[in-house]
Amino acid sequence: MQKTVAVNERGLRIGEDHQNARYTDGEVTLVLELRDEGKSYGEIARLAEMPKSTVRDICKGRRRCQCAARWKTVCVAEST
Repeated sequence: MQKTVAVNERGLRIGEDHQNARYTDGEVTLVLELRDEGKSYGEIARLAEMPKSTVRDICKGRRRCQCAARWKTVCVAEST
């Protein structure tokens, strides 16, 4: 089975397409929107059910801060 994934300028998977991603792009967007509304890291962590340090790192651009340079088709194993 083939899947289209986002990659950075070096051709490495990014965002929810990265093999070690724990959170979807939607969850990351929610964190950023809640922060824009003025919520604290602790409040966001409780609402999003993720560690406060992860929320902080997302908001400060230490995690999930890359934009897709292009899209790449990869083969993935079918789950049974």
